[in-house]
Amino acid sequence: MAHTPVNHPARPIYRAIGGLVGLYFVVFGVLGVIANVGNDFFAQDDTKVLGQGANLGFSLLSIVIGGLILFGTVIGRNLDVTINQWLAYALMVIGLASLAFLRTDANLLNFSIATVIVVLVLSLVLLTVGMYSKVGTDEEREAWQKARLVL
Repeated sequence: MAHTPVNHPARPIYRAIGGLVGLYFVVFGVLGVIANVGNDFFAQDDTKVLGQGANLGFSLLSIVIGGLILFGTVIGRNLDVTINQWLAYALMVIGLASLAFLRTDANLLNFSIATVIVVLVLSLVLLTVGMYSKVGTDEEREAWQKARLVL
């Protein structure tokens, strides 16, 4: 994409923020698994973890999502950009779908409004991180600068 920055000066900060988002998902997931021991996989009760609704299914999904984000952050090489952007879009879909089914029996992940807000905010942060942490050669950076100046 021509308007995605290459070798942004704040790239290390964005990568660290992406790692923190991944770490948050892992910590939330582990605490959710601990809080939901003995519950059904898709239990729809009032179990709260860090102020958010959670069940065993969403807790395990959070661990997987956080692990993928951390894996991409550690590996780098623009793999983190791809992982962060795709997971950001997936989290937006999950958050909006959960918002639509919030007070119904279809709320399989036991979301509360706080969970929806946190998931949507973290997805936007992850999308921003994915857009500004792209690494490239000096030629790619110069091409991006030229494309940016033309627009």
